[in-house]
Amino acid sequence: MKILLIAVGKTTTAYITRAIEEYASRIGHYMKFEIAVVPDIKGSRSLSPEAQKEREGKAILTLLQPGDAAVLLDERGRELTSRQLAESIDARACRGVKRLVYIIGGPYGFSPEVYAAVSERLSLSRMTFTHEMIRLFFTEQIYRAMTIIRGEPYHHD
Repeated sequence: MKILLIAVGKTTTAYITRAIEEYASRIGHYMKFEIAVVPDIKGSRSLSPEAQKEREGKAILTLLQPGDAAVLLDERGRELTSRQLAESIDARACRGVKRLVYIIGGPYGFSPEVYAAVSERLSLSRMTFTHEMIRLFFTEQIYRAMTIIRGEPYHHD
């Protein structure tokens, strides 16, 4: 199985970029992992939030393939423990899912088309974080899930 993390906008803070790259490298020891960046919309300041979400949504949807198991990282999603996330990933791998796709939207969230295309939503917290931090936190959680699945001593309950 491959895990794809789709994120709107690039990570510009150097220390966050380095940390994401470190966890992505670690995940690569367990399974294929890729981050796909949907470029920021040029001239977005002149767009309404709805128009911006629509353009970002079209770009997100072009990255999805038939058969993908896709999950939105959304503040209104369900919350999981790290162990539950690991169980979710492992269950999909056992069912033969080829690509597990997690999606981080832009500053205004997702377009109705993206919500309609993806049935599962996951919340990392009720608190609000920057999109860059969410990329780091979630990449670390994927690595943590891999170590839980393998029974390695990274995670402590």
